Amino acid sequence: MPFIDFPTKKPTTIFPGVHSAMEHSDHITYGYVLLEKSVKVPLHSHSNEQWTFVLEGDLEFTLENETKTMQPGMGVLVPANALHAAHAITECKLIDVFTPVREDYKAME
Repeated sequence: MPFIDFPTKKPTTIFPGVHSAMEHSDHITYGYVLLEKSVKVPLHSHSNEQWTFVLEGDLEFTLENETKTMQPGMGVLVPANALHAAHAITECKLIDVFTPVREDYKAME
């Protein structure tokens, strides 16, 4: 399945207000993510390294003890096991990439 039209895929709800259309390879999970306006993703961590890239919207992102407002074109690398959280100031569209594969997300689909 080398070509994927993510906006037409049925999304999975990851957290209330956070929806992701995902695909998984042997090594990564790739998600096209929609965050509803004002949604807050609670402080959490996971054993996967995560890359987040903002396509649309304004996203307040906290990584460990640092918080930045991210806008389109900005990204963040979340190391494995690092505490992080997010707050969608506006509706946001993101790309999230995880390595290794998010087996918990695969199970949600």
